[in-house]
Amino acid sequence: MLPGPFQVARALSATRILDAPDLDDALEILHRDPVANAFVATRVEAVGLDPWRLGGEMWGWHDQDGRLESLCYAGANLVPVNAGPEAVRAFAERARRQGRRCSSIVGPAEAAAALWALLERSWGPAREVRAHQPLMATDRPSADIAPDPLVRRVRRHEIEALMPACVAMFTEEVGVSPLAGDGGLLYQARVAELVSSGRSFARFDEDGRVVFKAEIGAVTAGACQIQGVWVAPEHRGLGHSETGMAAVLATALAEVAPVVSLYVNDYNVRARAAYRRVGFREVGAFMSVLF
Repeated sequence: MLPGPFQVARALSATRILDAPDLDDALEILHRDPVANAFVATRVEAVGLDPWRLGGEMWGWHDQDGRLESLCYAGANLVPVNAGPEAVRAFAERARRQGRRCSSIVGPAEAAAALWALLERSWGPAREVRAHQPLMATDRPSADIAPDPLVRRVRRHEIEALMPACVAMFTEEVGVSPLAGDGGLLYQARVAELVSSGRSFARFDEDGRVVFKAEIGAVTAGACQIQGVWVAPEHRGLGHSETGMAAVLATALAEVAPVVSLYVNDYNVRARAAYRRVGFREVGAFMSVLF
């Protein structure tokens, strides 16, 4: 059922675009769940709330006493944070009026599902809906899987060798090539950024081709998030995903953050089993709506 005029007015009045004076309150909300909020928190901790530097707007929802209680990052992704039913309705109304500018809705499954239910009529159809993506985390190195000693940080001069693996991973995961549109300039820049910051890891074979790769995509004071895990097809089934992840996990815990997380598609049974063997445990669920 569509909201009535009073509900729409209330929703719009309860939300606004946040700016610099709201930073401390926004960070307090993000830090309530460092694992689930790592993607948004890493951006806000790095650049604050300025939309130009943030790469999108940060919407805030205030309760009836005027307290900031929920956030929604509106950039390339639409990401609800600590959003209950009222906040979701308010964010959905703002998003509907603004029109779709994002390539996906992603976030904690309950809030993302509620947001999509309100937006589907005006934003749909989606290219794909991944309704349940287990969120996994651990705070200790693997007890059962020995880290692969050949997995290491990628060096700057190896970016060209790394790129085909990154493109293959993205295409397999998202269903479209990251080279479409701008020819891959933005994607190449992101890969270079991760390499330069020491957050890209890989094992190369004797010919310089990638066997295993992964990145630490989000980093906050409380947690970091591994992304882009990929094993070359000819090396799959040999345990590289487990030993490679164990290596990245050990470095991440020792040098980056006290908790390491990732999320995975529920249909990827083999990957979920591999991550469990490394020591990751399910702590929640995400949902992604891809356009």
